[in-house]
Parts: sequence; C-alpha cells; structure tokens
Amino acid sequence: MMRFVTAYIAGLIFGIGIVLSGMANPAKVLNFFDIAGTWDPSLAFVMGGALAVTMLGYQIVLRRDRPRYARIFHLPSAREIDPKLVGGAALFGIGWGIAGFCPGGVLPVIGLGRIEIFAFVAALVAGILLTKLAMRART
Repeated sequence: MMRFVTAYIAGLIFGIGIVLSGMANPAKVLNFFDIAGTWDPSLAFVMGGALAVTMLGYQIVLRRDRPRYARIFHLPSAREIDPKLVGGAALFGIGWGIAGFCPGGVLPVIGLGRIEIFAFVAALVAGILLTKLAMRART
C-alpha cells in the first residue's frame, strides 16, 4: 500500500511541477523552439533544474543497497548510441516541436478535456503500437 501512496505523491509533485513550470502550456513550449521569433529561454532553466534534481537524486538513491520497494535497481544497461536511439530521440523532438507537448507534460493536463490533448495522446499511443509492430516484424 505504501508503494502506491509514494507513487501517487511522486506523480502529484511531478504534475504540479509540470504545470507551475509552464511545460503543460504548448504555447510556452513552442516559443522555446522558436529561436528566430518569440523565443522563450525559460524552459532551459526548467530542464536544467530537473537535471540538477535528478543528478542529486541518483547520487543519494544509488548509495543504497537496493530500492525501497523493489529487490534490485532497474537501470539501463545499454551504453551505445544506435540508430534506434537516434531515431527515437528525433521523433520525440519532432513531435514535441509540432505539438508543444511531451508525453510527461501532457499527463497532468489530460483532464482539461481539450481536443488537441486527446489528439496528441492518440498519436502517442498509435506511435507506440506502430513501433511495437515494426519491431516485432523485424525480428
């Protein structure tokens, strides 16, 4: 039960941070990418702050023998930059630049009921399913 409470609190803090930082506002995100026009550099500070908190968090948490609610740490093992990584990052960036939403930033605002949010989530799910089909067909 405590694991779910902890996950809820972490999600709540994440959602509040996304909304307060402006990452839930697609216009603010799109202005960050509009370097030649209405560029808004404040998103770089949001990302830098998130990176600093993450780095500090990893330093603290990885000192433990194991996670609090799991038997082992589940950390990425791949260290190489391959075409799948570059392609996925490019598609993520293109989608973020077109829509103004990233998958994490859209979750706190999904309850607003705006059609563009549902369209983004539908495209996200379709992209995930198409990728799974393509990966399965490749193997």
